Amino acid sequence: MNRKILRQGFVFKEYEAPYQSPFDKLFDIFKELITHTSGDFDEAIDWLRELDKEYELTTPEYTIDDFIEDLKAKGYIREEIDIDGDGEGDGEGSGRLVITAKTERAIRQQALDQIFGKIKRSGSGNHKSKHSGIGDEHTGEFRNYRFGDALDKVSMTESLRNAQINHGIGDFTLSEDDLVVEDTLHKSQMSTVLMIDISHSMILYGEDRITPAKKVAMALVELITTRYPKDTIDILVFGNDAWPIAIKDLPYLKVGPYHTNTVAGLQLAMDLLRRKRNTNKQIFMITDGKPSCLRMPDGDYYKNSNGLDPFITNKCYAMAQQARKLHIPITTFMIAQDPYLMKFVREFSHANQGKAFYTGLKGLGEMIFEDYETNRKKRIKG
Repeated sequence: MNRKILRQGFVFKEYEAPYQSPFDKLFDIFKELITHTSGDFDEAIDWLRELDKEYELTTPEYTIDDFIEDLKAKGYIREEIDIDGDGEGDGEGSGRLVITAKTERAIRQQALDQIFGKIKRSGSGNHKSKHSGIGDEHTGEFRNYRFGDALDKVSMTESLRNAQINHGIGDFTLSEDDLVVEDTLHKSQMSTVLMIDISHSMILYGEDRITPAKKVAMALVELITTRYPKDTIDILVFGNDAWPIAIKDLPYLKVGPYHTNTVAGLQLAMDLLRRKRNTNKQIFMITDGKPSCLRMPDGDYYKNSNGLDPFITNKCYAMAQQARKLHIPITTFMIAQDPYLMKFVREFSHANQGKAFYTGLKGLGEMIFEDYETNRKKRIKG
């Protein structure tokens, strides 16, 4: 190929990273640190100062203190007064600095970008199902009219054309057999409950498993609320017990000195989904440990951390079967590679006819995103 022609078709130049202001550079790091410190502003800034000493993130013209002032001015942090001296803020004013709802949203957006990539919001904010019929998403294709089709879906141009072909212009008539409607696609809705294990094993052996789980949760929330606003997502955590948490509380989520009461988590997840009117329902469960705890009818806890206790696992299998009867698939993301745990998850998934992924932390977000997209594409009866 002629080199002159090649040069005309391509422009070669050195790569230049997109410009970031001093604030933006520090803010990207700050968002990562605030996630790792579970929303503790002071600890995050201490880490930022240490990183600044090692990597020279700031300059004499723009310091960490300047960055903090910009965070205040832009509404990312605010001051709280600690009136009762319990270490917790009691209101706005002069006191300790805490992050705002604006920062919480920025953290979720960063998690979405990191885990799922730069996903642009679609025009309608909904995902198509594969089932065509009576719906509200135009396909550009036509089919014969069927009883029950809305009249506003009839394509008059195509229908008149059919009438002319079938009956001729001289004796023009328009019958039901001539009518043509533009085909449409259903828009599916999905109700999801994400269960997050917060038992003590999520930080054992020097491995931080709770931070990646939090990031996945924040990314999934941001994905659904921006790309699929008609879908719903609820987040719950489970240790000795299970309880729902608000989306805004995700950055502050911490592991506790808990065992793993998987049954309590599943019970709560199904209770939440029973209230949803959507046809499609699913449970995602992120866990790294075996079920080791049950709450008994008298309120006491039955705990056993030594291997797999049949009394506990059988309760788990029963919950999986119950979810199956309610047409609620459970997808388990097991952050562990122990053979006996994998065997338990296989049997649990078989009881539910759900799915299981045995994964490390690195690919967790991508796997959950792919499974969410796949589940939304299932056919809907219509």
